[in-house]
Amino acid sequence: MKTELAPFFESMAEQDRCAVVICNLRHEILYMNPAAKKNYEKWGGGHLLGKSLLDCHNARSKEQIQKVVCWFAEDKEHNRIYTSHNEKQNKDIYMVALRDEAGTLIGYYEKHEYRNAETGKRYDFW
Repeated sequence: MKTELAPFFESMAEQDRCAVVICNLRHEILYMNPAAKKNYEKWGGGHLLGKSLLDCHNARSKEQIQKVVCWFAEDKEHNRIYTSHNEKQNKDIYMVALRDEAGTLIGYYEKHEYRNAETGKRYDFW
């Protein structure tokens, strides 16, 4: 059943207007959705795939990322943490744990959530 859902989850991430960056426990960037590639374009965009997320951060941020991953690993209930707010873009940024079927930590992702109210009309197809 899970493999049947994989294309749905991939499509869901691809369509998200917010940046989604998925990393393994070695901090390698495994996936960036189109919004993430665009958001991080001046730092390499899609060329960041396969590179270390830690290379994109200063020493303090690297330390915080490591602490969060350790916290995720401590308990299966430790799954989401607020990391920052981007005032200019009015969005919150979170780190979210990724776990396998047994609940073992296998990676994490960065999720951006905008606070702006939708400006489009309801069900406006065009």
